[in-house]
Amino acid sequence: MTVTETAVVPVEGEPEVYAATDGERAAQEMGGVRTAHESILRRQSARESAARTYARALPIVPVRARGLTIEGADGRRYLDCLSGAGTLALGHNHPVVLEAIRKVLDSGAPLHVLDLATPVKDAFTTELFRTLPPGLADRARVQFCGPAGTDAVEAALKLVRAATGRSGILAFTGAYHGMTAGALEVSGGAADVRVARLPYPQDYRCPFGIGGETGAELSARWTESLLDDVKSGVSLPAGMILEPVQGEGGVIPAPDPWMRRMRRITEARSIPLIADEVQTGVGRTGRFWAVEHSGVVPDVMVLSKAIGGSLPLAVVVYRDDLDVWQPGTHAGTFRGNQLAMAAGTATLAYVRENGLAERAEALGRRMLAGLAPLVDEFPFIGDVRGRGLMIGMEIVDAEATAGPMSQDAPTADVRRAGPLPAAPALAAAVQQECLRRGLIVELGGRHGSVVRLLPPLTITDEQTSAVLDRLADAVAVVARGTVES
Repeated sequence: MTVTETAVVPVEGEPEVYAATDGERAAQEMGGVRTAHESILRRQSARESAARTYARALPIVPVRARGLTIEGADGRRYLDCLSGAGTLALGHNHPVVLEAIRKVLDSGAPLHVLDLATPVKDAFTTELFRTLPPGLADRARVQFCGPAGTDAVEAALKLVRAATGRSGILAFTGAYHGMTAGALEVSGGAADVRVARLPYPQDYRCPFGIGGETGAELSARWTESLLDDVKSGVSLPAGMILEPVQGEGGVIPAPDPWMRRMRRITEARSIPLIADEVQTGVGRTGRFWAVEHSGVVPDVMVLSKAIGGSLPLAVVVYRDDLDVWQPGTHAGTFRGNQLAMAAGTATLAYVRENGLAERAEALGRRMLAGLAPLVDEFPFIGDVRGRGLMIGMEIVDAEATAGPMSQDAPTADVRRAGPLPAAPALAAAVQQECLRRGLIVELGGRHGSVVRLLPPLTITDEQTSAVLDRLADAVAVVARGTVES
């Protein structure tokens, strides 16, 4: 089944409350049968770069939002399980975030101050350090970077290279660390770079065809061999960068024992360990920081997205002995975003004080349990996995031949004889059917075949049920379409 047009149906029990503005009514009159919604989308398509992504798969025009809910210019309401790619820990327009922003605006405080000290920045740094893993907070330094996570990744790579005097970096297959040059180097699709690529452990598509603890052990052994073999062609690197849960790579949680093993490997060889917590941080995975699941204390943490409370903010936090930079070695015009720091302070404190990380863990278990039966019911669902409120459902070609899987593979971890080929077209169909039902989901994974759920940590029990129901209904509709065709 291929869905080429999106026709969002009304969400039962949710009235169409959006009233068009004068300008939008004029646009409707000028466009004849075109609505303001359609006119805006048409102009976007004509004016914006071909590089736009979310707008292609999600042809909606948000005009109002609160919590999990978005209202479009077409009057429809949607449950937003994209959450700004994980940026909106508290959902849209949370009252504590709005209050924090208004307080700064009403105070007359400067909104742009480069890297000067301000009460707003001091409050943010204090709250941030309060949340850091024990062992890092006591001796941490923070570098305020440009506004995006990729800027912080660039800073982290520059930092460890300066501190060690080495240039190489260890990174992992399936990684995603941003879109600037250095961040792309350590992301999974890079080529011709100063990066040694290591296998990231996973069960469904284990690079060794085994999965489980044995697959993770082989990944660790491969890493040790690469570093210790004088003929491997890989010299001692400046650092290792990893995601505790690969997000864009397909929602793949790193096993906790493997994380601890990576920490021991890097520590024994004086290799700084960089944890990219851009998407996993601020309670998303069921701990405030995802490294806390394993008890690992990294040397460097890259933070962005949710730490700005919906506004652009990115920082690198690192051990004080790595702080070898000279003044001006790393800078940026927009590293002092006062509104983002105020919103971020409010968000960090709210998540911490209200136990939202623990709630994310409980709701994540519930959502995984609710989605697990779909694997047995629908053959084109290859795997359901995740951690906390970072969940993925991999869509596969059920009619293809399964890939090889060792006889030693644990049956509890691999539900079929082996991984089936990815089915990105089917995944896109599921995404579109979700949208028809008022549910916004993201696609990720190697081939865009993983349906991703990143709801805000404030999602209610009732909303959780609605998300699961709508997703299951969308899957069932796509399944009927594939059977009929």
